[in-house]
Amino acid sequence: MLLYEHPLSSYAQKVKIALREKGVAFTAELPETFGTGRSDGDFAQANPRQEVPVLVDGGLSLFESTVILEYIEERWPDPPLLPRDPAARAVARMTEEVCDTQYEAVNWGFGEILWFRRATGALADHLRGQAASQTRILQDWLAGRLGEAEWFGGASFGWADAAAAPMVNRSVHYGLGPEAGSALARWHARVRERPSVAQTFREFDMAAARMAEAADLYTTGGRRREYRDHRLEWMVKSGGVEVVLAGLRDRNIRFAWPDGENRPDGENRPDGDPA
Repeated sequence: MLLYEHPLSSYAQKVKIALREKGVAFTAELPETFGTGRSDGDFAQANPRQEVPVLVDGGLSLFESTVILEYIEERWPDPPLLPRDPAARAVARMTEEVCDTQYEAVNWGFGEILWFRRATGALADHLRGQAASQTRILQDWLAGRLGEAEWFGGASFGWADAAAAPMVNRSVHYGLGPEAGSALARWHARVRERPSVAQTFREFDMAAARMAEAADLYTTGGRRREYRDHRLEWMVKSGGVEVVLAGLRDRNIRFAWPDGENRPDGENRPDGDPA
């Protein structure tokens, strides 16, 4: 079992937590061609988008974290991450959907300023403020779904916990964690002690400590950050249109495959995005 991943990717973290919860042995690998734009090699063959995570199980290659999570749940049904009740299953999936789209976009946008220095001065302050305000709204929404239960699924750790854990933990890393003593803060304290999550978070911490070394590659054009769907929406609605325009001008952002750009020099586009 091979998982192409990057430790900073919240989507990859979700998949690793699920695999570890089920006791499935796997090898995690950062693809050699990740972020280079090369279309050769096993990683590009497994996912033309050149995004992580990608799960390779024998001759089967799967991308998109939710698709992978569904496969893991059906391939290794015990212990289950989804509850048996159809309504509860739908609620868990909705929690994952909001985490994967709205919450991930806010975290990503904050990282664009913190790690990749996409804006400075007043614009950076404004975008950080937008991210902080939106994070509070999302955490309030999650807190409402959690209530006073131990886990999002009630008494048992499950699907929604695996999806929310990387998102809330990244907020904590950014200094935007839930209010101390709140139900969501207590949940985060519990979830980070769970072995499957603790190992995944340790890998995140080690990678985050090295982000300064890689940031220049994404701002000088050596690599490109992916401004796909909800991420692009976040930057535009939060007041960062000029960040997008600068990225297009400087050729250090990209869009989802296929993006329709033809390079006159025949050079492959740098692709891949860890976060």
